[in-house]
Amino acid sequence: MLALNRLTFCRLDKVWAASISVEFCLSRPLDAIITSLFRSVCRTLQLPRLLRVARTTMSTRKQLEALVDEAKCRVRDLRKSGASKEELLSAMNELDIKKKELNVEIERTKDKSFNREGFEDLMKRRFFYGPSFEIYGGVAGLYDYGPTGCSIMNNIQQEWRRHFILEDNIFEISCPAMTPFRVLDASGHAKRFADIMVKDMQTGDCHRADHLLEDVMAQMLRQDGLGSEDAEEYSRVQAMADTYTKEELQELFVKYNIKAPITGNELSEPIDFNMMFKTEIGPTGDNPGFLRPELAQGIFLAFKRLYDFNGNRLPFGGAQIGTAYRNEISPRSALLRVREFPLAEVEYFIDPEKKDHPKFEDVMGVELPLYSADDQEHAHPFKSVTIGDAVKKGIVANQTLGYYLVRIYKFLIKIGTDPLKLRFRQHMRNEMAHYACDCWDCELQTSYGWVECVGCADRSCYDLECHAKAAGQEILASERLDEPIIRQRVVAEANKGIVGKKFRKEAKSLFAFLEQLSNEAVEELETKLEDGPVVLVIEGKDFEVDSNMITIKRKEEKLFERKFVPSVIEPSFGLGRIIYALLEHSYQCRENDEQRQWLKLSPIVAPVKCSLLPLSNKAEFDPWLKELEKTMTHEGISYLKDASGASIGRRYARTDEIGIPFGVTVDFDTFKDRTVTLRDRNTMTQVRLRMDDVPRVVGQLSRGQITWNDVSDKYRLCDSGSQ
Repeated sequence: MLALNRLTFCRLDKVWAASISVEFCLSRPLDAIITSLFRSVCRTLQLPRLLRVARTTMSTRKQLEALVDEAKCRVRDLRKSGASKEELLSAMNELDIKKKELNVEIERTKDKSFNREGFEDLMKRRFFYGPSFEIYGGVAGLYDYGPTGCSIMNNIQQEWRRHFILEDNIFEISCPAMTPFRVLDASGHAKRFADIMVKDMQTGDCHRADHLLEDVMAQMLRQDGLGSEDAEEYSRVQAMADTYTKEELQELFVKYNIKAPITGNELSEPIDFNMMFKTEIGPTGDNPGFLRPELAQGIFLAFKRLYDFNGNRLPFGGAQIGTAYRNEISPRSALLRVREFPLAEVEYFIDPEKKDHPKFEDVMGVELPLYSADDQEHAHPFKSVTIGDAVKKGIVANQTLGYYLVRIYKFLIKIGTDPLKLRFRQHMRNEMAHYACDCWDCELQTSYGWVECVGCADRSCYDLECHAKAAGQEILASERLDEPIIRQRVVAEANKGIVGKKFRKEAKSLFAFLEQLSNEAVEELETKLEDGPVVLVIEGKDFEVDSNMITIKRKEEKLFERKFVPSVIEPSFGLGRIIYALLEHSYQCRENDEQRQWLKLSPIVAPVKCSLLPLSNKAEFDPWLKELEKTMTHEGISYLKDASGASIGRRYARTDEIGIPFGVTVDFDTFKDRTVTLRDRNTMTQVRLRMDDVPRVVGQLSRGQITWNDVSDKYRLCDSGSQ
């Protein structure tokens, strides 16, 4: 008989110690022994009950979130369709009820263990990030990343390059942040990239209109003696604040006599505010420009060069990591809504008729937490679905889009985000851009709620077509055909002698216009010319032509290649938001010691991989530390040396605070046998190994090539004076 007494089971965020007595007959099969042991562990730790409670809680909240989304969609649809006032009020009342139920559930299930005040204090005290220009009062929406924040950012960017650029053979480029007006005018940003704001008529201070309305309604709801009808009205307006038009906002501001916060001054009427930073390129002022609000446009404009670089073949991807700028009216929520932020984007160009992906079979079985538009509209919770089934059922539009959803998921899990706080939410009908075939947001749950951190969209051919039209140049890819295609063409040919004599220098515009006409457009022109002269408007100028100037011909063409505008699949990563969510997910306090904070950062992204700690600050330890520093540097492993006079336990706590995953301690045994202790941050256990092995072992741990269990199995665990 084999008796096991006192087993210790470790979870990432706390240690469970259970006294379990299990007896086995060694003659029983190994799988039966393991099954019996597992059941005993589960009974002792009450895992089935805990899992049932967790599933019930998550299911209730998901259902309520889905009901709120459905109610919002209904209200917006009724507004657009011009429904009656009674119908609209009924839908708004329903939305208000659902939001109240969701808020109650959120408060009931709120993670009481997360201390945002303590978290923010740690971020500031250890300088992960902080307000820029602080000694001058700071500027809202602008942040500095400190040494730890910069290291995490660099590590995430390097892992992003390995994960996408290296593994998927994507071409990285770098484009200017300064963008000419005509580029962003062609893309639509110059006209449509706007929020609604109001302005203090005395001070000129600006406020985002929907946020101000929400704040005023919240204040009115806190009034003493508030009647039930008024409370319902204020709650309804607060819930719908982000759906109102400028005209509706103006009516509400007048109705509730809303003034500027702090000053109480009159406010202007709501106006559109373009969120791009405008500037001038060059000293003359004749070339207006903007700081880019996204990275995509630079990659689109580099398509022809990238296509040539790839041997004129599709598919291929272009990628860029850089800074984008958006002049937010009301920056808030730390790094989640700022005015200058790091992005990483991929534009993957494919044949619009061939959206399969060669690696899709490798990921078909991966399950993703998908919150489809259909589930949102029918008040269903998000669910885990294999990407193969999602594409087969049409939930996800095509294989290439599905492949990149999996790649996004694997990247975020690899860098350490909590998989239970991650979901993919599909854009609903009222959210979807008019040109998009399908769009999903990868959202991470934070103390501020679900936050969009990655967008993944099938942008179709829209962007390349817009730039081709605005620049007057073809942006095409081609495919050699096995069998030629024969097609009938109807063309309008200009009599160059007559046209040139009449229009002179402007004749080129007419020639170019006629060449790009489709068969249908030429036939329509032919019909009009039979009735007499026709006036063509080209680039704002009138060209009067008649049948003597233009000859309509019908030809048979044999095509040996197919030309087309590529479609684009775009994963776009908000790195600042990802870092914030990752830091929140990693924030922990040691059990029974709320003051001892630590970050459970993945070794891949941790700001420093290893700490070097002498047992005391005596000079006799210096040669050993110098040797370790030299070998660590040679192996490319970042380290932090702390030879202060503080106790070893206090120094462990300091390194845990900034997420250093491993610590090497030089003690008096090192003098005897050249061995040191290696400590794991998560479990606070230690092993003893030779100094010569340290760089190799720490390097493998940091790259995720081995785990701490592998190390503790190979080297003996040792007792430590302090954890």
